[in-house]
Amino acid sequence: MRLFSSLWFRFTVLFVLGLLICLSMAWRSPSPSISLLPALPQDPLIQAYFNHSQSSLYTEPYRQQKRLGDNLEQTIVEAIAAAQSQIDVAVHEINLPRIALALKERNRAGVQVRVIVENFYSRPLSRLTLQQVNALNEHDRHKYNEFLQLADLNQDGQVDAVEAEQGDAIAILQTAQIPLIDDTADGSKGSGLMHHKFLIIDGKTLMVSSANLTLSDIHGDFLAPASLGNANHLLKISSSELAEHFTQEFNLMWGASSPASPGDRSVQPLFGAQKTYRLPQTVALTPRSTVTVQFSPTSKRLDWDQSVNGLINRAISTAQRSVDLMLFVFSEQTLSDRLEQVKDRGVQVRALIEPQFFSRDYSEALDMMGIALRNARCRYEEGNRVWRSPITTVGTPDLPQGDLLHHKVGIIDQHLVITGSQNWSEAANHINDENLLVIDNSTVAAHFQREFERLYQGASLGVPNSVQSKVKEERTRCQ
Repeated sequence: MRLFSSLWFRFTVLFVLGLLICLSMAWRSPSPSISLLPALPQDPLIQAYFNHSQSSLYTEPYRQQKRLGDNLEQTIVEAIAAAQSQIDVAVHEINLPRIALALKERNRAGVQVRVIVENFYSRPLSRLTLQQVNALNEHDRHKYNEFLQLADLNQDGQVDAVEAEQGDAIAILQTAQIPLIDDTADGSKGSGLMHHKFLIIDGKTLMVSSANLTLSDIHGDFLAPASLGNANHLLKISSSELAEHFTQEFNLMWGASSPASPGDRSVQPLFGAQKTYRLPQTVALTPRSTVTVQFSPTSKRLDWDQSVNGLINRAISTAQRSVDLMLFVFSEQTLSDRLEQVKDRGVQVRALIEPQFFSRDYSEALDMMGIALRNARCRYEEGNRVWRSPITTVGTPDLPQGDLLHHKVGIIDQHLVITGSQNWSEAANHINDENLLVIDNSTVAAHFQREFERLYQGASLGVPNSVQSKVKEERTRCQ
C-alpha cells in the first residue's frame, strides 16, 4: 500500500510539473489564435514601427502581457544605448522608466544628454506632497494613480526614494543630473504646448513619433486592463541633414548657440510664438525618397499658406487617387475645404477621427458628413462650412477600452505620408511647439497604409446615432 501511495505521489508530481511546463511553453509561444501578417519591407533609411502592428509580437515589460505590436519603447532604448556622443530629447511627456534609465546609463558613460519636456510634466511624481496630490484635478489624479501602479513596488500607497530610482522617470533624470528644462525656461508661463516627440542620436539618427514616451501612449493604461496603448507610430530616420534641422529646433528651445556642452545656455531659450518663422526644408535621402520638414508655431501675422497647416494643404492638393486620414483632432476648416475640392475631382477620401473629438461642434468630420452643430452659446464656428456632397467614408475606429487614436497622419496616393507631432488644428499651427514631416516614399507609405486599413476595417462609418441625437438636442435648445 505504501509503495502504491509513493508511486501515485510521484505520478501526480510529474503530471503537475508537465502541465506547468506545457502552460509555460504556451505562454512563451504565439497563441494559435494570433495570426501574424507577413512583415513589410523596411526602407533602409526610414524604418516605421507601430505599437498595434499585426506583423509582430512582443511582451510588454511592465505588466508582462504578450500582445501584437512593435515595442516602440525597446526600439528607442536600443537607439539610446547605441549613442556615442550626444542625445537630445524633446518630448511632451516622459514617464517610461526604462527610457530614463537608458539615458542615465549613457550619461554616466560620458554621452551628452539634454531633455526638454512640457512644464506640466517636469516634476517628479514621487516627490509630490499629500497636499499636492489631493489638489490634483481628475486627469492628473488618474496619471498619479497609474504612476503608483507602476512605481509603488511594495504597494504601501507611496513611492520611496529607492522605488523612485526605478520607477519615476523624471526623478531618475534629475538624480542623474541630466540637464532638463521645460517651456517656462524662456521666462514665460509656458508656450501653448511643448508638443514635440523626437530624439536626435549622435547628430545622425532621428526618431520622430506620434507617441509621448508614456505607458498609455505606447504599452497601455495600467488602470484600464484591456488597454494596449493609444494607436501610435515611430519613425527611425538615418540622415545627418534632417537631424541637423531638428537640432536647430532643439537649440532654439534650449537656448544654445551650439550643443557644445550640456550646460551651454548662451542665448535666450525660445518657445512657442517667440521663435522666428522657419521655412519648410526638403531633404533628399535618395533620388526616390525625400522628407520635407517644417516647425510650428507660425505667427498669424504671416500668410496661412506659409504655415505648417499650409504645408499640409499643399500636400493634399497633389492627390490624384486617394487621401486616407488617421487623426487625433481635425478642426482646421481650410484643410476640410481643400479636401472637399480634392474629393470633387474624383479622389477617394476616407477619414478616421479619435472618438472623443469626432462629434465636437468644431470637428471637420461633421462638415465632411454634411452636418453643422452649434456650440453651447448656439453659435456656429466662425467660417464653418459643410460639404455640399457629404461622404460616408468618415468614422471612428474600434479601439480597446481606454485607448485613443493618437496618429496625426495623412496618406496621399499611397506614396506620400504626412506625419509628426502636429494635430490638424489652429492651436497646433499658431501656438504650440510642433513638427511636421511630409515623406515621399512608397515603401514607408505602405506601412502607414496597412495601419489605416487595420483601423478602417472595424470602424463605425457615417453619422452615428449619438450625432443625430446631438442635432435634435441642438435644434430644441437653439430654436
